[in-house]
Amino acid sequence: MHSASQGEWWSTYFDAHYLQEYEPLFSERDSRRQVRRLLEVLSLPVAARVLDVPCGQGRHARLLAEAGYRVDALDYSAALLRVARAHPPRGGAGPLRYHRGDMRHLPERWTGRFDALVNLFTSFGFFRHPADDARVAGEFARVLAPGGVLVWHGGSRDGVMARFVARDWWHTSDGTLVAHERRFDPVAGILTVDATWRGPAGSGARQYRLRLYTATRLAELFAQHGLIVEEAYSGWTPRPLTRRAGEMLLVARKRELPRVPSGK
Repeated sequence: MHSASQGEWWSTYFDAHYLQEYEPLFSERDSRRQVRRLLEVLSLPVAARVLDVPCGQGRHARLLAEAGYRVDALDYSAALLRVARAHPPRGGAGPLRYHRGDMRHLPERWTGRFDALVNLFTSFGFFRHPADDARVAGEFARVLAPGGVLVWHGGSRDGVMARFVARDWWHTSDGTLVAHERRFDPVAGILTVDATWRGPAGSGARQYRLRLYTATRLAELFAQHGLIVEEAYSGWTPRPLTRRAGEMLLVARKRELPRVPSGK
């Protein structure tokens, strides 16, 4: 993998403890509800090619394959990919292939391959430098076929700030107490979360940092790469995005960028 990844929080965060930390959000019922919504938004024919990146433990990729799509799924975390491969889609599914990689550098052979790409569960804004987020947007555009659709789901800076929660806590199924303390840098746009836990298997603490975007800034960023946002929803609902929605789901379509005449 790329040496620039070493030392960044996301290069080691997504492991077995991550799955436990966010366990309440990973129910099969919620995953199926979210994929039903994706199917509505995508409106693609059976056997369409879909890329899920980053795919985590494969909870959406598996269900998209079960819906009949030809799915490729990529993630940096070897630990989460092991979990994903251990839970293949059920009978009648389209093909599903898992790959390990960095979403800033998708395979060259994927250029123009996919009818749709999904980037879900606040999986954008991880990198230390904003230029890397722009690079990701460019890679998304490159691997989409002309007319292909990007579905982006994540936190909405407007809504998160309107109802900022500085700290909260919850219990996982084995009784582990997980607590988050949050702070936000409005100039850098960085949300920092200090996570701690205590339970039957022990205790610990670690931190992650996420760059939050407004819908406006994301639309501008995507448009620079020919991805035009056509729809914006409040999270997974069919309701239009509002400034108080903590999550947003954006639907962008790939347009060909105009050619700039070469000078003499």
